[in-house]
Amino acid sequence: MKTRERSAAGGGNGRQSVPAPNANGPAVGSRLPVAPRERKPALAALAVLLILVGALGATVMVLRAGNKVSVVEITADVAVGDKIPVSAMREVMVADGTDVKYIRWNQREDLATRWRAATNLTSGSVLVSSMITEKSDVLAPGKTLVGLSLKKGQFPSGLADGLTVAAYLVGNDVKSSTDSSATAGGTGGGSSPISDDLVIKDIDTGSNSSFGDGTETITVIADADDAGALATASAAGDVSLVLVPSKN
Repeated sequence: MKTRERSAAGGGNGRQSVPAPNANGPAVGSRLPVAPRERKPALAALAVLLILVGALGATVMVLRAGNKVSVVEITADVAVGDKIPVSAMREVMVADGTDVKYIRWNQREDLATRWRAATNLTSGSVLVSSMITEKSDVLAPGKTLVGLSLKKGQFPSGLADGLTVAAYLVGNDVKSSTDSSATAGGTGGGSSPISDDLVIKDIDTGSNSSFGDGTETITVIADADDAGALATASAAGDVSLVLVPSKN
């Protein structure tokens, strides 16, 4: 009995059964061979390097955008060649740019004492180095300085450096010309200005006070073409200044 049981448990002959080989492929349960992957450490390193460079560039841009510097902004118009008073400056913050040569706020005292406007400065301008100069006689192309000797009544009160005035020819010659125009049927409504865009550069009050005639010398920036007529009219005492309203 025991011998029969062992024979039945062992498949009748005491041996374990082995699966027959598959004629169409590998034996059931086996795996196909896989080719080993080719590793490229150089490409992987390059990819990591590019990622790090991009992250660094983005960080630098963010830091620069948040890096502010204190610079000078002009709060009043300043004529070319004039000094820039501290009262006409204020502090503003701008992004720091290596290519822009701003005038820093801590340079304002030196700016007011040593430097002048190299061009006409308008209120709201942020100063850069090209806008200022150490030259005291700087003028825009086509401009010149003309000194006018004027008495009270030939200019309005309240004149100050940087204001714009117009110069009119006055006196007997103008009256005769106006009367002749009226006789010929003209309107005779007065004369045209010699110049209507003179900029006050300097007012020397009492320059001839020792003579007791109340004459003042007012230096103006004028077009070079108008300089001769202005000087002639001033020498004859036949010029008068009129304040031009601000365009702002």
